[in-house]
Amino acid sequence: MSRPALKLRFSDLLALPEDGKRHELIDGEHYVSASPTSRHQDVLRNLVLAICGFVVPRRLGKVLFAPFDVLLSERDVVVPDLLYIKRERLAIVELRFLRGAPDLAVEVLSPSTRQIDLRVKRRAYRKFGFGEYWVVDPVAETIAVFRGEGDWMAPALRLSRTSGPQELTSPLFPGLVLTLDQIFE
Repeated sequence: MSRPALKLRFSDLLALPEDGKRHELIDGEHYVSASPTSRHQDVLRNLVLAICGFVVPRRLGKVLFAPFDVLLSERDVVVPDLLYIKRERLAIVELRFLRGAPDLAVEVLSPSTRQIDLRVKRRAYRKFGFGEYWVVDPVAETIAVFRGEGDWMAPALRLSRTSGPQELTSPLFPGLVLTLDQIFE
């Protein structure tokens, strides 16, 4: 007879020694990922600078980036690469974590996290009511945007740098236009 898998809680994550890795829980299952590549960091930096440059002067909300925990439930704790929370929802930002779903989560794919980001996290983000989820592939230079109440099986928007000049806009940031050249430079 097989034993049921042990389901971890947020308190279990807090008890782990600091090891420089990203620890996440999805439905109590523990996921660990190593530090990202320099290409990953370059793309994330470009996104953070562009979005912060738009959000901060307009006082639209708060932009946070990894590592910062998002506590969705005692058994669901994720660490997206970039988070955005609208000003009217800033009460969910606590000192050490975000309590609840952000308005935007961005994951920049890494070889070690690709399947988790595309499958496991996408399902969890939909389940917990994330407003938008951007999946950024720094190798293929593509961005898939999932948003709204749909099934999130297919992205609402898919952009590719190989298809010529492309622009990313979002109802979260009226007036902000991000070009793929800017993101993937």
